[in-house]
Amino acid sequence: MDDSKDGGGLAASSTRPYLIRALHEWCTDNGFTPYVAVHVDRTVQVPLEYVSNNEIVLNVGFDATSNLDLGNELIQFKARFGGVAREIIVPVDHVVAIYARENGQGMAFPPPTAEDAAARPAAPSAPRGLRLASDANGGNGGTAQGEPKPEPVATPPDDDDPGAGPSGGRPALKRIK
Repeated sequence: MDDSKDGGGLAASSTRPYLIRALHEWCTDNGFTPYVAVHVDRTVQVPLEYVSNNEIVLNVGFDATSNLDLGNELIQFKARFGGVAREIIVPVDHVVAIYARENGQGMAFPPPTAEDAAARPAAPSAPRGLRLASDANGGNGGTAQGEPKPEPVATPPDDDDPGAGPSGGRPALKRIK
């Protein structure tokens, strides 16, 4: 994680979970929809059929999740993907951005290093139907050939924008002064 040293030589906790919670609260207080972009590897429990280029964008608003827990080590919640409830578990150090869907304002973080991934155990075993290992299609989505690719974001049914931001790819972030 983003461990740093204080003046006394002791390891301080990462600022990332605190910044994620603060930006989530800011989005919610201002009526915006908080989205997180997540780097996906074996330690992340998400529906792999929605992963593209080892990344997934998730709506973490209270309207799209249940039992949302923005912890210091893990972000956990339940969300519906294609009408099916899924348990989502994301190590905080795998969040590469949090931003407001409506205006792109938020913050980006460095992706996890190989060291971070090696130090963390694999995600817990998942319920039936949720694949955690790399898929047979080269790790880029998990859908069978000929199947349409599902929407990449768990959102309420009336949400028109399934993309990851104004550019449709990685979120376009603006600096907050």
